[in-house]
Amino acid sequence: MEAPGSSKKMVATQEEMVEAKVPLAYRDQCAHLLIPLNRCRQAELYLPWKCGSERHSYEKCEYELVMERMLQMQKIREREAQLKSQPIPLLPKTANA
Repeated sequence: MEAPGSSKKMVATQEEMVEAKVPLAYRDQCAHLLIPLNRCRQAELYLPWKCGSERHSYEKCEYELVMERMLQMQKIREREAQLKSQPIPLLPKTANA
């Protein structure tokens, strides 16, 4: 399963995310990394200096998704700017002209 507009595939299934109680807002292409991170956090009593490698891999995945969306938005804006720069005819062309 692949999310529209993204190059990353969904690795975690809906059943896995429901079982791990991943909130809906976090069910993206990086959810497969969030599940072990949350398990580690619970096991380590949410100590901030624990689970560093899991947190780093999850945050890197999220960063890559954000950068990908920013690049897509930049391409959309460039296309819109090209369309706006084209002249708009003031008078419509008629068959008799």
